[in-house]
Amino acid sequence: MKFDVLIIGGGTAGIMTATQLLKRNPKLNIGVIEPSDTHWYQPAWTLVGAGAYDMQKTKRTMRSVMPKEVNWIKDYATGIHADKNEVSLKSGKLLSYDFLVVAPGLIMDTSLIEGLTEALDKGVVCSNYTNPEHTWNVLKNFKGGNAVFTQPTTPIKCGGAPQKIAYLAADYFRKNGLSDKTNVVFATPGSVIFGVKPIADTLMQVIHRYNIHFKPFYAPIKIDGKNNVVTFKSVAPEENMCIVNEGNVLQETMTGESVIEMPFDMLHLAPPQTAPKFIKESDLVNGAGWLDVDTGTLQHKKYANVFGLGDVAALPTAKTGAAVRKQVPVVVENLMRLMDNKAISDKIYNGYSSCPLVTGYGKMVLAEFDYKSNFTPDPKLKRMLVFNSDKEHWRLWMLKKYLLPYLYWNKMMKGENV
Repeated sequence: MKFDVLIIGGGTAGIMTATQLLKRNPKLNIGVIEPSDTHWYQPAWTLVGAGAYDMQKTKRTMRSVMPKEVNWIKDYATGIHADKNEVSLKSGKLLSYDFLVVAPGLIMDTSLIEGLTEALDKGVVCSNYTNPEHTWNVLKNFKGGNAVFTQPTTPIKCGGAPQKIAYLAADYFRKNGLSDKTNVVFATPGSVIFGVKPIADTLMQVIHRYNIHFKPFYAPIKIDGKNNVVTFKSVAPEENMCIVNEGNVLQETMTGESVIEMPFDMLHLAPPQTAPKFIKESDLVNGAGWLDVDTGTLQHKKYANVFGLGDVAALPTAKTGAAVRKQVPVVVENLMRLMDNKAISDKIYNGYSSCPLVTGYGKMVLAEFDYKSNFTPDPKLKRMLVFNSDKEHWRLWMLKKYLLPYLYWNKMMKGENV
């Protein structure tokens, strides 16, 4: 079976690309490879993990979001043979294409942190990335002690998500009289709380307000789910090495020159994330294992009829649905031009991404930025009477909880530019 355009992935990027292509040319023969029966609105999982959103409202059937005009291939892609313009499937079938759009998203690779596979979503170890309802159960049953929030050294979906739940948890503890007997810890391999300075300035104020223990240069390497101990390796430069003092309030201990153990009574983390195996094993990736596309045109650097977008693409910006929203029109425009035997467009993706950083129940800041980490707030926010989106605002919380899900299901999934 051959397609004008074959799309790998029925997530945000894949569905948006298919719907926008069909708006431009309803006669296109488009195939979408997607094995799942369910399409999730994952941005709301942060709120689910804090008891502020219903998990059932974050899912729709894949059939309901899949454009009726496309050929839905309900199977797994297992290999890309770009030199032959073919994709192999788990069923053994081969599909051919004129143009290929690669958008399969990421996979959670819990094997990259020792003990994580055994501990995740059990007891007091939780993750909004895998089971936000379990996160909420852990949060509700927390009685005090160390509440630790951390993230891996790999790129992850929505880089701000691990700290959002830390702020919501801290607010929950405060509202429920647990602050005095709780140590909230945010540990990250990074050097700063956020890479966009106006946002970072606000977040540091939030951290001080909640008395959160901010631990930069902390990379999690082991989870002991039975004894509730997380082990970090310090990735700080030598001139800024982590030093743990005896008798510290967190009961941290040094077990080596740069290895730190910390007990926990609640542990939330983002699992390590990588490109799917069939992507990493293809000749479409760069040295780090991500789809090797031009950062502006999103065209593959080796194969001109292949485009990549979404979380799997090697783009130096945050992996978010907001980024996909700006990437899809670029890919669609370039595909249409190439199908008409025209030169590729000079319209490029500038690295725009957005991270709605919930800082408590009813509070949020909105980080919008480009490849250069410039703060680029959307002028449309002024219509909501939000004039400084780098500051906490209740209207931004309303945007996160109500408006963004509406726009996602009713606009983005329908192929409209928002």
